[in-house]
Amino acid sequence: MNKLKVALLAIVAFAFGNARADEGMWLLQMMKEQHLVDMMKESGLKLEADDLYSPNKVSIKDAIGIFGRGCTGEIISPEGLILTNHHCGYGSIQMLSSVEHDYLTDGFWAKKRGEELPVPGLTFVFVERIVDVTDVVNEKIKKGEISENASFTPQALNKIADELYKKSDLYNKSGISVQLLPFFAGNKFYMFYKKTYSDVRMVAAPPSSVGKFGGETDNWTWPRHTGDFSMFRIYADAKGEPADYDASNKPLQTKKHLAISIKGLEEGDYAMIMGFPGSTSRYLTVSEVEERMEASNEPRITIRGARQDVLKKEMNASDKIRIQYANKYAGSSNYWKNSIGMNKAIIDNDVLGDKAKQEAQFAQFAKEKGNVDYQNVVTKINHVVEQEKPIVYQMTVLVESFFSGVEFISPSFVFQDLRKALEEKNNQSVDSLKSQIRETYEAIHNKDYDHEVDRKVAKVLFPLYKDLIEESLRPDIFKFIEEKYKGDFDKFIDEMYDNSIMASKDNLEKFLSKPSIKALDKDLSLRYSQSVIDKYINLSAAVSTFSDEKDLLHKTYVRGLSEMKLPKPSYPDANFTIRLTYGNVKSYSPKDGVFYNYYTTTKGILEKENPEDREFVVPGKLKELIVNNDYGRYALPNGDMPVCFLTTNDITGGNSGSPVLNAHGELIGTAFDGNWESLSGDINFDDDLQRCINLDVRYILFILEKLGDVGYLIDEMTIVE
Repeated sequence: MNKLKVALLAIVAFAFGNARADEGMWLLQMMKEQHLVDMMKESGLKLEADDLYSPNKVSIKDAIGIFGRGCTGEIISPEGLILTNHHCGYGSIQMLSSVEHDYLTDGFWAKKRGEELPVPGLTFVFVERIVDVTDVVNEKIKKGEISENASFTPQALNKIADELYKKSDLYNKSGISVQLLPFFAGNKFYMFYKKTYSDVRMVAAPPSSVGKFGGETDNWTWPRHTGDFSMFRIYADAKGEPADYDASNKPLQTKKHLAISIKGLEEGDYAMIMGFPGSTSRYLTVSEVEERMEASNEPRITIRGARQDVLKKEMNASDKIRIQYANKYAGSSNYWKNSIGMNKAIIDNDVLGDKAKQEAQFAQFAKEKGNVDYQNVVTKINHVVEQEKPIVYQMTVLVESFFSGVEFISPSFVFQDLRKALEEKNNQSVDSLKSQIRETYEAIHNKDYDHEVDRKVAKVLFPLYKDLIEESLRPDIFKFIEEKYKGDFDKFIDEMYDNSIMASKDNLEKFLSKPSIKALDKDLSLRYSQSVIDKYINLSAAVSTFSDEKDLLHKTYVRGLSEMKLPKPSYPDANFTIRLTYGNVKSYSPKDGVFYNYYTTTKGILEKENPEDREFVVPGKLKELIVNNDYGRYALPNGDMPVCFLTTNDITGGNSGSPVLNAHGELIGTAFDGNWESLSGDINFDDDLQRCINLDVRYILFILEKLGDVGYLIDEMTIVE
């Protein structure tokens, strides 16, 4: 039997006794090969494999898709109604908000279809088909049409995908696109046919005092009382096909929607989640975990924390700034706190010790097998990491400071083209570039950008970057500031933000009325932008070289680990493709003397209420409903109103908004967070501590009916009592 077949057997093999119920982001297309449904039935599942995923008939998979570009959403009515998290819809809510229509603060409730608001750029993507193309890719490698390293690159895989797509019966069908990705570190390849709908409209969003209750303080923690949901609707043309926004479009008549159970749940109940987990790194070595902590997480924590301090102060002082920067701040703080929690959990949960044990077991396995590649692979990975780590640190500091932190940056490449056109006295090209520069100016100075706020951010991040990176490794703009401004960052930044071509409309039009090479040469923003871009290009090239080396080494390492685990099945790292995870409703005890129940109720909302803290404000109407126990049919038998609950499901970013389903495949909640004690979970799953935090669907329905007064939405759902 050849090595490839052995590797694939290692990946798909199964044994009942050794499989754990909770860990694993499992591939739908491998469920039958891995006998996954048998394991799920042992945990309580009442469905068959084809009910969950079938290449030949409608299944639960067809009610779940990618919401926006980084979350999961599910269809909960026959008319294209989408349920996802509030934090997933937050960017759309913020985009449509203004001081006059502050949907972030007040919420949004469409009382009829005509009030549903189009969201420019928002999409919803269904997976139409999944095809195993491992043999196709391996054959191309064997024939020398692509290199093994190229098989990890989008360029090579996109070319193969395009070839296969053109031979498919789905070719040129409306809304269809394809994506080919490596799995199991390049030991398998799957191609995904996707269908994208681009007319998606906002239907319902609770006020942030509900949807973000607890804010940054409660993020990644339990107990939670956050009503983290929002609703949108897919619209299509008269034939039910994807179409750009048009007033004549109709709600999509979906081929599958999820029934909703309000029967309740108990500890130990079966729970599964289907969605699109973004990224995990479960197969890292000890050295790679240390690299993640020290070269990525630590600088991210420092730089984002400094920027967020500036933004928070400015947002608290102005409603206009608060609305402009709400989504930016939320996105930044989410993974700032995640990085803090991850580093802490890595230490607290002895992840490095677990990884060291795994490496020792693997070394023994490799020795017994007599496999030289397996025997040497960890040492080789560690050697690459030793060289790569300082470069990754530099890259993180640069990106967090000047690409994710400071927003004001001039399009140096466009201005280079303008310089050339001016030198050649090519007036036609100059005129064309003027239009492009104006468009770029509008993109920078968009409705969610404030030049003065960004100036304040720059005055904090420039000196911070200097403190974090030694002199010889900085972009040359720092040497220029030292020589020309005697190291006075504030003076340099003020001149750049006041006088640069792209700093204001007046400056821009004055330059474009009489563009000159002299003006380009003296422009501070262009000098700064080109400097940080040049440094980024150099660092990227170095990181890319190391990544190429590690790709091949990880292919060997993951293949070996899968083989070592036999007959237990393996699952690949998350890569924002559709996955299924299963487990149970379960409480937990994070430390001695502390016990966390598996659910929370609205009592906790009033216990946390603090009118002086925006994160813990309770809307007056909601407080009245809680005080009066006015919960309708959604209350528990004892009269309490459930809010959130815990399960043992294995999730990560991208799973936000994913449906939590019971043993019958009925919706019982939406996943929205992980718990603080297990934030090392992207690297190492903890069987005892890992919990998924979910919003109870009964609380969603209660808010819709009682707070939003949009009970008509509930009428279009399939409710199971």
